[in-house]
Amino acid sequence: MKSTVAGFLLALAMATSVGAQATAPPAATAPAFDPVAATETYLARMTPSQKAHSDAYFEGGYWLQLWDFAIGAGIAFLLLAGGLSRRMRDLAARMVPWKPLQTWLYWAMYLVLVSLISFPMTVYEGYVREHKYGLSKQNFGAWLGDQGKGLGVGLVFGGLAIVVLYGVLRRTPRTWWLWGAVTATVLLVVASLIAPVFVSPLFNKYKKVEDPAIREPVLSLARANGIDAKDIYEFDASRQTTKASANVSGFAGTMRISLNDNLLRRSTLPEIEAVLGHEMGHYVLNHIYKGILEFGFLIVLGFAFLRWAFEKIVAGRGARWGIAGIGDVAGLPLFLFLFSLYFFLLTPVVNSLIRGQEAEADIFGLNASRQPDGFSEAALKLGEYRKMSPTPLEEFIFFDHPSGRNRILMSMRWKAENLK
Repeated sequence: MKSTVAGFLLALAMATSVGAQATAPPAATAPAFDPVAATETYLARMTPSQKAHSDAYFEGGYWLQLWDFAIGAGIAFLLLAGGLSRRMRDLAARMVPWKPLQTWLYWAMYLVLVSLISFPMTVYEGYVREHKYGLSKQNFGAWLGDQGKGLGVGLVFGGLAIVVLYGVLRRTPRTWWLWGAVTATVLLVVASLIAPVFVSPLFNKYKKVEDPAIREPVLSLARANGIDAKDIYEFDASRQTTKASANVSGFAGTMRISLNDNLLRRSTLPEIEAVLGHEMGHYVLNHIYKGILEFGFLIVLGFAFLRWAFEKIVAGRGARWGIAGIGDVAGLPLFLFLFSLYFFLLTPVVNSLIRGQEAEADIFGLNASRQPDGFSEAALKLGEYRKMSPTPLEEFIFFDHPSGRNRILMSMRWKAENLK
């Protein structure tokens, strides 16, 4: 009897359960967010002509790197083998008796001569090509004025750097490569320190962003991430280019975060927060200091290469070219050619170091701003002049930032994880 009752109750419970399952409406489930599909949706917003335009511009830059190096090598050979470098050194020595001033006079002649020889390429690369791809509206007179300012900066600050460097090289004939590397690294630090204060304002006007709808959210974002920022800066890059960008420059007391007026005018607040969150990442993660250490290490290796190559070449051709040794400023074309060769061959290494920091700043910016779609929109704007979908090898060699595709994919993956 007990077993019959128990069986009846069990059957009733099972029937009730089955009935409830049969009559209950199915649970509504949201479709899973697919970051790959979302990335493709963003990329599909670029028309085939826009993609071809961007790819052609960026890929042309690969060849420009090669041509710039080849032209530099040709100029160095012309100055050395043609005896121009030796004659410029001798002319400077006849004009003034003081060695540092002789070095500066040589540098001035060298810089002006090289600028004149390479001027046609400079015009094509910096003016004609930018207008051809619709990335600049600057007239030729204004562009030429900026080139003149750049020449002036090179004469003053570049000249001081050369005077200091050659002073060290002359005083350390046996260990010049080591002390030269230390001096070059210190000069890099000084340049990073003074550029935002003395150099950048020569080319653009910087002013504080006053619009509270932009200023307050960005400053709040900075404070939330441990940055005691009082202001953010805008500069008038639109006088030179249509490209949207932002940057962090300087360090210590001269460090500041700036965005250009193209970005400010064309972007929504989420995009601006995402971009400046990225720039804040460079600050918080100490990328400027890490970059100085990384490039300082590469500079030491470069000077070790210079010691081997420069001394070997001078031993064979120094008398014919009129170069007495490393401390002889007539050897500057050879010095700069070898150094440019070294960094030309290290292009993938240098780009990978920078790209790694940029990827870290991307992640920081997403976590800080929490604007994955804003970041993706900004990446599309950068796609106007950066190739969006390179091959992995292409990205490894030529890209100093993650590609647009990878940046959008990273943003969509971040979004997918935060939708859970």
